[in-house]
Amino acid sequence: MGRSSLIILSAFIAGIIVFYRKDHINRGGLHASPWIIFGSVFILLIIVMILAVQNYNRGKRYMSRILGEKGAALIMAVEAGARTGMTGMNWGGDQVQALIEETGRLPDVLYLTVVNKDGIILAHSDKSLIGSKLNHNFPLSDLNPSTETKWTIIDTEHRRRIFEAYRYFKPISDKDIQTDCDMSQTMEGHTIMTCPTGDWCCPICQKDTEHIIFAGLDISPFEDARKEDIRNSMVISGVLVILGLTGFISMFWMQNYRSTKRSLQDTRAFADEVVASLPVGLIATDNKGKIAFFNSAAEKITGLDLSKARGNDPETILPDQICGLWGILNGGKTIHEQEMECEFIKGKYVPVSASASKIINEDGQFVGQVLILRDLEEVRRLQDEIRRKEKLAAIGSLAAGVAHEIRNPLSSIKGIASYFKSKFAQGSDDGEVADVMINEADRLNRVVSELLEFARPTQLNLKETDINALLKHSVRLVQQESSAMDIKIDLNLSGRPLIARIDPDRFLQCLLNLYLNALQAMGKEGRLSVFSTSTETSAVQIDIRDTGPGIKTEDMHKIFDPYFTTKARGTGLGLTIVYNIIEAHQGRITAHSAPGRGASFTIVIPDKQS
Repeated sequence: MGRSSLIILSAFIAGIIVFYRKDHINRGGLHASPWIIFGSVFILLIIVMILAVQNYNRGKRYMSRILGEKGAALIMAVEAGARTGMTGMNWGGDQVQALIEETGRLPDVLYLTVVNKDGIILAHSDKSLIGSKLNHNFPLSDLNPSTETKWTIIDTEHRRRIFEAYRYFKPISDKDIQTDCDMSQTMEGHTIMTCPTGDWCCPICQKDTEHIIFAGLDISPFEDARKEDIRNSMVISGVLVILGLTGFISMFWMQNYRSTKRSLQDTRAFADEVVASLPVGLIATDNKGKIAFFNSAAEKITGLDLSKARGNDPETILPDQICGLWGILNGGKTIHEQEMECEFIKGKYVPVSASASKIINEDGQFVGQVLILRDLEEVRRLQDEIRRKEKLAAIGSLAAGVAHEIRNPLSSIKGIASYFKSKFAQGSDDGEVADVMINEADRLNRVVSELLEFARPTQLNLKETDINALLKHSVRLVQQESSAMDIKIDLNLSGRPLIARIDPDRFLQCLLNLYLNALQAMGKEGRLSVFSTSTETSAVQIDIRDTGPGIKTEDMHKIFDPYFTTKARGTGLGLTIVYNIIEAHQGRITAHSAPGRGASFTIVIPDKQS
């Protein structure tokens, strides 16, 4: 192909590269359809074929022009040589024949011959053909006398193509033509003319005759070059076809790969979001038994960080109870909803329900293990609350029916005891016995009053109250008693006002009850700390902490039950009443304690906007 063709082809390929590069930059990757590259290669193939045809036709024209000019030059050279010899040196037929033979030996010249209009060869570069008839497929008699050189391409019997240039041959004018030739002599069976000298008669010595000269030129170098161009074009076309098919297949694979990758990414993102949003903890190991995944719920339950847990053996970071499940799984069993108490963080036991199983892929290969943990702390809290409510309901019904029946005879007993006390002398034993009866009757009356208070639905007189001011007032009420017991009270209030809709009197009753319980638990010396803060949900939180002996672990779930007490003279209804009052405010109270580390009660109530 020519330089211009290569420039066009290179420009087209560069344009495709620029298009794909621009598409790659704009889209963040190669997202073009496979049909684009296939169509581009198809267009390139058409361009190559068009250029090949153009090159072929151009080569044919160049060949015709070059060989035509070469043939015309040869004919003119022969005419000039013959004209010079005949006019200046009186050449005869032998000299003209020699000139034609010598000229026929030039490179790429196959033959030179002069014939008459009947096709008889008068002179030939191959002397043995003189006198024979020229074998041509067009009638020589139809040629017009002219000095213009014409050409044609002929095919020989041996499938050889020859470029043949021809025209009329007149090396000298008519006045110089010899006329004294005769036809008496023969050569190889053909009648020819002879001159008086006895030499072969030159064909131009015949007056009023027209002769034609033919120059046969070798066309094979040009045809070899054209065949080489065709082969090159076919090779380029084949390369482009292979490139197009390869590009189409690769782009098709790329599209499928991209589609599969995108689908996998979407599925993975969907699965990750679902797993991350699960309300249960999920822990997964890989096929080597190393921890590979924690979701946020598992981090919250165990208190472990995924970045620190990933890649570790479960035995190094998980409790023995959990690790024991792997052995059960290896034995071919599946664990379903097995409840246990786990110590993920030292000193903190979390009730969980564990389920575990192996992960096997479609080929039956072991992929890993998955452990699902469900935090039972809230479930058990609700269960305890339901049981507590059931107890409260039962006791409330009992108290409502019994309290009035006890109070009436109790008043009579107290009256009789007071009567007998007045009959005995001051300080006598009988007077002291009567006094004991009066005190016990009063104590029993208080118990009955608490029963009635417990059984009666809590009625609240809600007001917008400054919690900080209420805490200051409550602390002043117990300040004298705490000082007598050498117990310090720390009051840590929120920096901003905390306003809530509460019943100040009933809420003050709760605070005093908690204060007195803390003071009694500490006995002598200690510290009572009171905090007020605002939670993330804008609720009001109050924390009351003491430095007493704390609450036993086995008693923690019973402290709000009615009639449960660890005091010698306690009724066991104080915390129950506190619980009911806080619940009536739509709040909640929780207790935290460890033996020897004191106890802490947290009250959370909605603020005035809730």
